[in-house]
Amino acid sequence: MVSLADQLLKAGLVDKKKVKVVNQDKSKQKKEDRRTGTESVDEARLAAQEIQRKQAERARELNAQRDAAAAQKAIQAQIAQMVQQNRQNKGKGDVPYNFTFGTKIERIYVSPEVQAHLVAGRLVIVCLNGAVELVPRVIADKIAERDESIVVRVKQASTEVDEDDPYAAFKIPDDLMW
Repeated sequence: MVSLADQLLKAGLVDKKKVKVVNQDKSKQKKEDRRTGTESVDEARLAAQEIQRKQAERARELNAQRDAAAAQKAIQAQIAQMVQQNRQNKGKGDVPYNFTFGTKIERIYVSPEVQAHLVAGRLVIVCLNGAVELVPRVIADKIAERDESIVVRVKQASTEVDEDDPYAAFKIPDDLMW
């Protein structure tokens, strides 16, 4: 490897005398540092190390982001595969079933048997990529471990009766149709 001084000499930017003077100054400085016990601070080297440290930190951050994106993509693929393998037939759709997804009320048409399974909690609704699918509760629990936001569960009505409720004697059936 050719030194910078050699390259400058070859290019004709400096002469041999200047190179010799610079080398002598360097050696004098080193000798002085050894004699006094102080070490000269090489600012350029420290700045280069700081830049290298910042680049390494930035590279670690980018790798972490890339790994997180890959993990999220893998989770979405697992969810799609579970839904595809375990989806249930909605039956002949003649009974509307309303459910809340996010802030909207959605409606699907299912058979009376499927509606009974949904109300009982044996089937659970999963909204994946704009499609509504029905899966067994066991599979929905596994999907919810990965992404809770796409699973729609039926909330069971509480059986506790408020003492001051004037309508406590009037029970509302679960399968009430409007």
